[in-house]
Amino acid sequence: MTAPGARVVVVGGGVSGLTTAYRLVRNAPDLDVVVLEASEHPGGKLATVDVGGLMLPAGADAFLARKPWAVDLCRELGLGKDLIAPAATGAHLWTDEGLVPFLPETAFGIPGDVGDVMRWPGLSPKGRRRALRDLLIRKRKDPGDETLGSLLRRRLGDEATDSAVAPLLAGLYAGDVDRLSARATFPEIVHWESWQGSLIRGAQAARRRTRSGDAGPVFLRPRAGVHTLPDALAEALGERVGTGSAVESVMRRGSGLRVRTTTGDDHAADALVVATEAHAARRILAGMARSAADDLDAIPAASTAVVLLVYDDGTRDALPDGTGFVVPRGRAPMTAATWLSNKWPDESFGTRAVVRCYVGAAGMDEVVDERDEDIIEACARHLAAVVPLPATPTEALVVRWYDAMPQYELGHVERVARIREHLPAGIFVTGQPYDGVGVPDCVRAAGETADAVLAHLGKAAERAALPLDDRDTETTSQESIR
Repeated sequence: MTAPGARVVVVGGGVSGLTTAYRLVRNAPDLDVVVLEASEHPGGKLATVDVGGLMLPAGADAFLARKPWAVDLCRELGLGKDLIAPAATGAHLWTDEGLVPFLPETAFGIPGDVGDVMRWPGLSPKGRRRALRDLLIRKRKDPGDETLGSLLRRRLGDEATDSAVAPLLAGLYAGDVDRLSARATFPEIVHWESWQGSLIRGAQAARRRTRSGDAGPVFLRPRAGVHTLPDALAEALGERVGTGSAVESVMRRGSGLRVRTTTGDDHAADALVVATEAHAARRILAGMARSAADDLDAIPAASTAVVLLVYDDGTRDALPDGTGFVVPRGRAPMTAATWLSNKWPDESFGTRAVVRCYVGAAGMDEVVDERDEDIIEACARHLAAVVPLPATPTEALVVRWYDAMPQYELGHVERVARIREHLPAGIFVTGQPYDGVGVPDCVRAAGETADAVLAHLGKAAERAALPLDDRDTETTSQESIR
């Protein structure tokens, strides 16, 4: 139940904000919901760009299917029949000897087969032997958080961490494993140690569970691209989505809120959802929630860029089998590359090789500020050193994402809990900075946020229905508890 005429303002028109608004409208059709997006188009980082007449992904290119929330939302929106799996699987590791295929039977890049560890050429014999000590080392007894790097180095050694596992895991966060919180980023791996006493045995058990069920594809996306999801959400919301309208401030107005935009518009709100990057949320909420704003300020973010390269006709077969490669930190200008023409072949590609490179990460942000031509030249030159591609692509584009990848550093889980605890009643935050950076995690958290908003509005409606004296008694009781 919500009060008649209740209004919710959602700040941010990325997938988190759009999903929150969509869930609110679906669960409370009479609720007045407004989405305010600062840019001219909703969708956030789930966007496509035109590179020489080809529409290519500027952000994520698929959804992780084992986390079902994004895929389920696609089906709910009528996109289920358009979901497709990648046409290629398997990735490579950049080494001094060239690209080495990752072992096929791994979980988070950690093999569950001892024989595979001993034979894999991605590590030196010494590095392999050190990794196998994971089977003998006693498990950690301290229940406190530690960095992902500390966990991996303690169990598998420095070489396996730096050269094999970190490029995969840290790459998902554009982060540094020696700063990322293990519990906030990969709680499954933390659990493996306490459950199996070994990361290798934990990976083995995880793979056994996967093989015992109908796991299905690891990744899925709508045929036309991941941008189809926010497009469908925006279409379902219709005129509730306003673009070109950044929020300037939030103030208390009576029992509700007043949200002012840079265009001078004021929006009354009974609840506010801020679904932006942490630095934007801090600016918006600084006047209303100083303690929460301080913790928002303590969530750092890395800048990254996507480099899209299209090569001449006849180059597609120059790409190795698989989906691309990852790079150990500091070995090349890019942190990873995806063979788009292998992974998501399209008639429009013809026989051209289409490659997407990622540059920038925590501690390596400065490369994002280099000139487009220098970034493109460096990526193309290093690609040509490991695969038989021409030295220069025929078309190229750099898409920059400044301060767009939140870093879940030590204490992140507690920090997020404090932020939510210190927010005034009726104000909520959701999105990448808090509960997971992947699209499925954002969709899940958005649904939970919508439920929390409706619960808040329901309590407010119940209180409004009480006789005035009872309302005063309830308010006094709540204040005494605080």
